[in-house]
Amino acid sequence: MNLEIHLVQFILTIIYSILGLMFFGIGYFLFEKITPFSVRKEIEEDQNTALAVIIGAVIIGLAIIVAAAIT
Repeated sequence: MNLEIHLVQFILTIIYSILGLMFFGIGYFLFEKITPFSVRKEIEEDQNTALAVIIGAVIIGLAIIVAAAIT
């Protein structure tokens, strides 16, 4: 009985983790499509720190939403 409960919780944790990663990927994809420039080029080649901070804020915002949806 106790093992079954832990197994179900483990499977749900894996499912929520995969869903969260999918939301992060979709969020980054949408952010990349909305901006008129290449986000990757701006961060990697041009060393645009401000854009990296904005993307970090978007990721944190998505993490808060996913965490709120899980609990």
